[in-house]
Amino acid sequence: MVSQLKDIAARYALALYELANEQKSLHALAEDLTFLRQLIAESRAFGYLIYSPILSRSDRTKGMLAICEKFFTEQLTLNFLGALTYNRRLFVLPEIINLYIEKLAQERGELAATVISAVPLSVEDIDALAKALYKTIGQKIFFDLKVDPSLIGGLIVRVGSRMIDSSLRTKLRRLRFAMKGFS
Repeated sequence: MVSQLKDIAARYALALYELANEQKSLHALAEDLTFLRQLIAESRAFGYLIYSPILSRSDRTKGMLAICEKFFTEQLTLNFLGALTYNRRLFVLPEIINLYIEKLAQERGELAATVISAVPLSVEDIDALAKALYKTIGQKIFFDLKVDPSLIGGLIVRVGSRMIDSSLRTKLRRLRFAMKGFS
């Protein structure tokens, strides 16, 4: 089942990428998709709209139209969300977004990295992180920035299969585990 969902998402992401490339709107679409990803993560109502099995097609369409009218002007974004809604494929939207952004980064010669921080990062912090990762990996990095206050401090950086967790939450867990060994 998971494989089928990935296949569906991959087909949509590739078609979306090709359309955006033809229309010379790769960057604008990436901005919209990044905003959508943030909306999915932060809004329970939007998550309900995407994942709820009890909503009818017309209710989903009304909800998506309201969101599109409020947040998006890029015609490709509007058409894409309309097609996903009509075809009852909104539940694969997060995976489509991830695959699209990875494809865009790959075409630009960049690696996609997810950076989770306790607080929003400043432009200087992002630049310093980009330089440090470039020195380590040797490639330009495209960042997907997320904020998770439960980290308390520090960062979690995922680049491909690599993960660097320097969050205070993880350090406290390790300390707690180590302390249990002494009691």
